[in-house]
Amino acid sequence: MQLKLEPSPEQIKSEKIYQEMGITDDEFKRIEEILGRLPNYTETGLFSVMWSEHCSYKNSKPVLKKFPVTGEHVLQGPGEGAGIVDIGDQQAVVFKIESHNHPSAIEPYQGAATGVGGIIRDVFSMGARPIALLNSLRFGELKSARGKYLFEEVVAGIAGYGNCIGIPTVGGEIQFDPCYEGNPLVNAMCVGVIDHKDIKKGQAHGVGNTVMYVGAKTGRDGIHGATFASEELTEQSEENRPAVQVGDPFMEKLLIEASLEVIQSDALVGIQDMGAAGLASSSAEMASKAGSGIEMNLDLVPQRETGMTAYEMMLSESQERMLLVIQKGREEEIASLFEKYNLEAVAVGHVTDDKMLRLVHHGEVVAEVPADALAEDAPVYHKPSRVPEYYEQFQAMENKVPVVENVEETLIDLLKQPTIASKEWVYDQYDYMVRTNTVVAPGSDAALVRIRGTEKALAMTTDCNSRYIYLDPETGGKIAVAEAARNIVCSGAEPLAITDGLNFGNPENPEIFWQLEKAADGISEACRQFNSPVISGNVSLYNETNGTAIYPTPVIGMVGLVQNLKDATTQNFKQAGNLIYLLGETEVEFGGSELQKFIHGEIFGKAPAIDLDKEKSYQDQVLTAIRAGVVASAHDVAEGGISVALAESVMGAEGLGAEVSLEGDKVTALFSESQSRFILSVKPEQQEQFERLTDAVLIGKVTDTPVLTIKVNGEQAVQLEVEKMKEAWKGAIPCLLN
Repeated sequence: MQLKLEPSPEQIKSEKIYQEMGITDDEFKRIEEILGRLPNYTETGLFSVMWSEHCSYKNSKPVLKKFPVTGEHVLQGPGEGAGIVDIGDQQAVVFKIESHNHPSAIEPYQGAATGVGGIIRDVFSMGARPIALLNSLRFGELKSARGKYLFEEVVAGIAGYGNCIGIPTVGGEIQFDPCYEGNPLVNAMCVGVIDHKDIKKGQAHGVGNTVMYVGAKTGRDGIHGATFASEELTEQSEENRPAVQVGDPFMEKLLIEASLEVIQSDALVGIQDMGAAGLASSSAEMASKAGSGIEMNLDLVPQRETGMTAYEMMLSESQERMLLVIQKGREEEIASLFEKYNLEAVAVGHVTDDKMLRLVHHGEVVAEVPADALAEDAPVYHKPSRVPEYYEQFQAMENKVPVVENVEETLIDLLKQPTIASKEWVYDQYDYMVRTNTVVAPGSDAALVRIRGTEKALAMTTDCNSRYIYLDPETGGKIAVAEAARNIVCSGAEPLAITDGLNFGNPENPEIFWQLEKAADGISEACRQFNSPVISGNVSLYNETNGTAIYPTPVIGMVGLVQNLKDATTQNFKQAGNLIYLLGETEVEFGGSELQKFIHGEIFGKAPAIDLDKEKSYQDQVLTAIRAGVVASAHDVAEGGISVALAESVMGAEGLGAEVSLEGDKVTALFSESQSRFILSVKPEQQEQFERLTDAVLIGKVTDTPVLTIKVNGEQAVQLEVEKMKEAWKGAIPCLLN
């Protein structure tokens, strides 16, 4: 029998084999107490993945409790495959973001591809049709061969999976910094639409009901993927290559269609995808959420490799698989439905009333564990937290204006910085028009996707300036949410809710844990201010390479609603003669800015300040003006300051330029990264109405000469041909890769 080839329970304890699986001495003792005996090898494996940070959030749960998770429109908050928000007319939007960082560092193409596949399954397992994909990526500065390889392969993996499956990749963001050189971040987000009546949950209700396995066969790929994602990357991480799964987007396409059909059947009781920890997590979580148990016969699990052990089958993270609970007696009906799509649907077990996860293999019970112990009752740790010395030093610094010799050259140099530069090289690889519902494609503040059959659209964005968060996690957390909301509002939409991807270093380090706590405080406060609760998300800790942590990077994925497509707004100037306005105040704020990084090669000092009341007031003004039909274009001022925002607005407009006059210190006026600022353009005949609705200040006009001219205090500071700026901006990333 299988267990004879594996260490005995006594050996597991005496030789501390459990430590190799990421279980501590105290945790092993707790497992003994729960079971009233020593666990065998399979049971130890179940606990190791389910109690990993990746599955249990044991280090981050106390922090996650800070987030507002409810609201008048929230139909499903955290705890299921994805969150759901009502959008009227008995429809809802379903969305979530998730990371695939460690796999992407080891095997970037498949790591990124399977990250996309996994997040799509989270959305359609709720009963929703996926309509859009986004991503948020972080890499080193594209100076090393390995850094370029990771960047190119991750983008290819995202494109390869998304394009094949036929879901448009419509937006995202990419930033580059040396701290991500060894540990890239790959966060994938999926957005779906659902009718209220079709909402499904991953719960195993009804004693005697049948548990069915659907989709691809189980192989040995991805075993211990969840544990691998809960430890630091080292030189030895290459040995974990088998922990990276291989995706098949064509099978997933069939799985989507079959699942959306089965959701219409009253035979379906519950459905969940097999994500991190595979069969172990899907079975334990479905049983635990329903207050029931599950018994499975692993001999019946479709396997693509011979001689697989119970341990391997339960921990495998093979892709494109779902677990269903079906009304007893209706198995054939469901199997024939999946057969239509050339997919296997096999009865592998049944729901019990004893709250146990029981596994049978070769006629023997090989694991018997309380489902709650695996899914709900993992240990929760309140980690020590300490303010880092660097933070106190930075807070003591005065805000100073960097010395800039030539502002024109500096603007061109900033447009070449990979974080600011055009990402066309990336999104040109994505099919963002498939299904023909994309109203605003990548390249504006937020993407817009039409809700078919209505005049409504969904706006979506991902945002996070990790430099600000490193300098001041609480302020940076507020800014991340505020900037996401700013992008949504600039597209003509009202923010609905967020999903967050919390990417941090090792939580055992009190200074890293402090970053996590403080960022969560900032995010929570901003979410309350913008009435945008956290409805789903993902925590990815241990993002370190050989002891060096990434910047704290809590990515915010936000979705908003455009009530009427006539309100859809983009950042590009539209017509010569239109007036250009600035809403918001500019202060001396360069901590963590692109200019500071460019001049000094590092970041320091205070992050830009943010007043959430003022931010909300300005966003409300912009949205009111857009809905009144008096805004031709809207763009938030972000990295690089006003000069970069103006450059982006003219570079996207064919044959147009701009003449602008600013006041104050020249470098501050052009490059400061003060928050809560918008560049808006307005038709001259709508000037009076626009000024009644907003506090914006007139700073210039759109011209029919493709030149950007900026005067500061009446003196010419910048006069650049749009073509010259475009060349620098569009050529930067291809140039770095060659």
